[in-house]
Amino acid sequence: QVFTFNGVKIKVEPSDKVKNGAPMSIICHADISKNTDFQLKHNFTFFKDGKLVFMTISDKEDARYEIPVAKSADTGDYECRVKAGDKLVISKPIYVWVAGMTKPKLTADKKEVSEGEIVKLRCELPEEVPPLEFFFRKIKTNSEPIEKRVSEQNQNFSEMEYYVEAGDNILQFDCFGKRQVKSGWESSQHSNKTLVTVKEPFRKPTLITRPSNNFTEGDIIEFECSTVAAEMRGIEIIFQKNRTILNSVRDKKFLKYSTLATQEDSGEYLCKVEQGAVSKTTKLNVFVSELFPKPTLSASMTQLDENKDLILNCSINGLRRANFSILRKSSSGDILLKKSRILAIKVNVNDTGSYTCKAEVKGIVKESKPVRISVYAPVSKPTLSVVSGSPEVVLGKPLQLICHSVMGTPPITFTFYKGDEMKKNVTNDTYATFLDEDIGLNDNGGYKCDARNNHSSGVKTSNILNVTVIVPIRGASLGSVPYGEVEVGSDTAFLCSVKEGSWPIDFKFFKKTDHEVLLHEVREYSDRTIWHKKTMKRKDTGTYYCMASNRASVDVKSRPITISVILAAWQKGVIAAFVLTAMAGAGAVALWWFLRKKKKAKGPSMEMSGSALAPNLTSEKLTRPPSDGNYYSGSGYIEDNENHMKSTDESKGPDLESAEVDYTEVEVSTLDPHR
Repeated sequence: QVFTFNGVKIKVEPSDKVKNGAPMSIICHADISKNTDFQLKHNFTFFKDGKLVFMTISDKEDARYEIPVAKSADTGDYECRVKAGDKLVISKPIYVWVAGMTKPKLTADKKEVSEGEIVKLRCELPEEVPPLEFFFRKIKTNSEPIEKRVSEQNQNFSEMEYYVEAGDNILQFDCFGKRQVKSGWESSQHSNKTLVTVKEPFRKPTLITRPSNNFTEGDIIEFECSTVAAEMRGIEIIFQKNRTILNSVRDKKFLKYSTLATQEDSGEYLCKVEQGAVSKTTKLNVFVSELFPKPTLSASMTQLDENKDLILNCSINGLRRANFSILRKSSSGDILLKKSRILAIKVNVNDTGSYTCKAEVKGIVKESKPVRISVYAPVSKPTLSVVSGSPEVVLGKPLQLICHSVMGTPPITFTFYKGDEMKKNVTNDTYATFLDEDIGLNDNGGYKCDARNNHSSGVKTSNILNVTVIVPIRGASLGSVPYGEVEVGSDTAFLCSVKEGSWPIDFKFFKKTDHEVLLHEVREYSDRTIWHKKTMKRKDTGTYYCMASNRASVDVKSRPITISVILAAWQKGVIAAFVLTAMAGAGAVALWWFLRKKKKAKGPSMEMSGSALAPNLTSEKLTRPPSDGNYYSGSGYIEDNENHMKSTDESKGPDLESAEVDYTEVEVSTLDPHR
């Protein structure tokens, strides 16, 4: 019995798109080839979205998964697996869409509520599978529904709370659901509408004015605000204009408020009644006509010199009879100057300020707009100086100037000049600064400044300020005469110079040791200086350098030079002569002593031997190669002589007969005075 799978196919009847509530069948067909006609058991397994939904065993090559009433939860990818013997084949998946959702069910926890209470709603989609989206709607007469959305990932129902506002007399609620499919979002029908009746804890307040809504300045306005409530406890009535609370009462049904009408009282008034979370408001517009216009204050001049006459006049257009007063504004309160419509004074600088006037008619007081009066004292002659104090500047550095006037009423306008060129205008109280960043080598003067204010005296000009430009030190160098080597006891001249720099220049000479040693310092009105150091000593050998600085406050150091102090020529000759004399004397004494000892030991025979040695010594001296003559070593001679003397002392008794005389020849060349 041989068989093989040619394939497995799956299909949906009546189609892969089914209406919600209609029947549908998932059919799986196995295409099998056999070598003979024998009976074969087929194990059919149906899966939806990877989960097992149906199994059957059949002799036939077809199997059906029947769904009598299709629901939206049946939407998904279906596949079937067929197993026969030890062989298994899986079909390709097919997507089935059950279009439409079941109608949701909506319930409310209350059928009747009061304003300010909460209504709790529950929307259910019992035949749907999460995740789902729920939409709740609050429906009021003659207004758009208020919609709220809730996502539910793990359940097929959702709950929502609604606050019942003032004015919600009869409310209706409904809901609907949505689910996501491959083609997008699918919506359900709207649920049943749930009706909720709303009760009023109190009525909307009533706001009236007496005797009417139109008033004239000076009239008395009476306001009355009232309401009707089932329970007065907790009732609060608030009366306000714009955002300002004028009056309020608690646990009462009405409120009264009265005031003397002014034009500022025109506008909208609010009566608000509150109890718990419920608030109701009534608005009323009131118009107050003008009894007389605001007064106008005029001045003969608003800007004037001190000691001039000022006249202030207060008037009302179309009205001559009123109680007038003229005042000066102050941070501590208005200062009454005169109860009159006209004020005449001779001013000084302290009279600068703002002035107003007031007019009173029938108890109504109105104030004019303020008038600013400025009194000026003349500016004094300004002084121009450098901020740093000294009237000089380093080349390449900025120069900051300050122009100052001791006297004068601000604001004062200061003008800076460099030569005849105007550089800057500054308006300030008593001084102004100017920064000149373009300093050249020839900018040695020509700065001045002007000062002026609104006084009629005009412009005052400072004296011309001359500024010295300091050129920094550059290129310090050090030399000496003689250079390099100096004989002991001689004088040395050190020359320190700079390539450029403003005078005077401070020169300092240093010698390098473990620490810097200052040897000499001097101030010169020149670009160089010479320091004569007398009587040089061996300890003066070392490294020297100089440092130069001026008012630019920059120290410039030269390269170092090395000075070696050596012995003078005559000193070397004296030392050589002394050494040679000492050597010659020591040799003569040694020879005399040796000959004397030998003469005593041998008598005449020694004299013969001595005579025989003399020609040999002469011959050896003539044949000895000459010395190079380039150096002299006194220590070598002394060591040889000492060894000879030691050996002579130690040679006593019969050994003296075999002793020989050793000679050392020394040649001394002329010393080089320059080394």
